[in-house]
Formats: sequence, structure tokens, C-alpha cells
Amino acid sequence: MKRAGVIGWPVSHSLSPRLHAFWLREYGIHGAYLPLPVLREDFSIALRGLRAAGFAGVNVTLPHKEAAFALGDSSDDDSSAAGAANLLLFRDGRIEARNTDVEGLAANLAAEMDTAALQGSSAVVLGAGGAARAAALVCARLGAADVHVLNRTRQRADRLVAALAPVALAQLNAGSLDDWPALASATHLLINATSAGLRGTSSPDVALDALPQDAVICDLVYDPLETPLLARARARGLSCVDGLGMLIHQAQPAFEAFFGVRPVVTEAVRRHLEEALRDAG
Repeated sequence: MKRAGVIGWPVSHSLSPRLHAFWLREYGIHGAYLPLPVLREDFSIALRGLRAAGFAGVNVTLPHKEAAFALGDSSDDDSSAAGAANLLLFRDGRIEARNTDVEGLAANLAAEMDTAALQGSSAVVLGAGGAARAAALVCARLGAADVHVLNRTRQRADRLVAALAPVALAQLNAGSLDDWPALASATHLLINATSAGLRGTSSPDVALDALPQDAVICDLVYDPLETPLLARARARGLSCVDGLGMLIHQAQPAFEAFFGVRPVVTEAVRRHLEEALRDAG
């Protein structure tokens, strides 16, 4: 049996086990994909244990993405650019770090919005963790001229921008949430790359009144599917992109790496996950 899993803290909310189990059944693969709750301080020890237990690898979620990249013996271009990894593969006694968040978010945005409209415009990313790094890279690759990274702690945003500036194809700017009012009127794409809004918590408190009517709001949180931020955006008639599509698209290359088959992203798998969210609610 091929084994893999998702490692994080907490990890009970993750839909990844349901997603991978759906594909395992669909493709008739003898495998297992497990939730692996691991504290920050136990992360490296847990990886050693999983390698010894014969796991093919793990997906990585909060708060371990930057540590996952640091522990990789090798890395792909996207994880090197982001300084964060959401996929670790155990091969020949080595750890290979990858970042499929970049590919997954780009694919989801391309499916849900007119990405050509982002060319030469401004994007704002909320947060400064591993997901925010991926989001900033995607905004730049999709043609945004300016990408503003705003975080409660300005110093973390400064570090993110400094790390990505050599590889980003856009002008990157760091700031705090206090800078949002001055940026809103020129923002075409706003991405919440924090965990705020997860499972009933408050979403980032950013006013949406000044946004252009053609602006797009993307929330990487998928539990609940409609976060408070997206609810406020829909009430204003703004286009919204939830986080479930990104989850599915980023899992596609991970599943292939674990189990040897590249799954097809279909409406059936999305409906399966939507049902799981409704049941959990």
C-alpha cells in the first residue's frame, strides 16, 4: 500500500484526506492518505518517522510550509522562489521539496476569472506566510504590475518582499493593514492568504467600499466555503473566488507524485468536498 498524508497543526479541518480518498477510489489505487497533526516543534522529528515508516511523502499545511522548504535536500523552482514548500517527497533517502500552491492558485484563478484583466493592474495580498508567498508570485506571473503584501506585522511583509523581489515579475511592495485604505481604489485582485476566517473566525477587517466594481476577491480559506470576507464582497456585487478550487488544483500534482496517476479535476470531486463541508457545518 502506498501511503501519504497531510501534516500540520491543526489538521483536523483539512479536506485533503477526503479529496485524496476520492481519487484513490476513483482510480482503484491501493493506497492511504492520512491526517497528521504535528506541533511546530515536533515537525522535523515527525518527518524522520514518516520516512522510516515508508511514506511516499506528505503535503504540508500551516504552520510548517517554510520549515518544510528549509528541511528539503532539494527543491523545485516554485518552492525556491517562494521559500516555502507544501509538498515533501521521500525518495532514495532524501527529501524533495516542492510548491504546488503556486500552480494550484494560478490554475484556480484562470478557471474563475479573466486573468487577462490583471495585466498591468494592482493586486493586494493579505498575509506574509507560505500561502502569501505563493499568492504574490502568482499575481506577478499573471501580469500584475504592482503587488502589495500587507501584514499585521510590517516586518514580516518586508522580509517576504525582500525574498521574492529577485524572482518576481512585478513591483513588490510591503506594508501593514493600515495601508489598505490608500490602495483599495486601484486594486483589481485582493487575496486573503491568512487563516483569518477559518471555521467561524473573523476574516481580515478590510473595507471593500472603495474597490472598483470589477475587482475580484479571492479567499484561500475554504472552511467555510463562504467566509465573512467573501460574504461582504458578494453583498457588494463583487466577483469572488473561494479557496476550494485552489485546494483541488494544488492536490493534482501531489496525488500524481504520491500514487503515480494524475487525476482529472471534475465537478464531481468539487461536489464531494462541498458535501463534506456542509456535513461538517
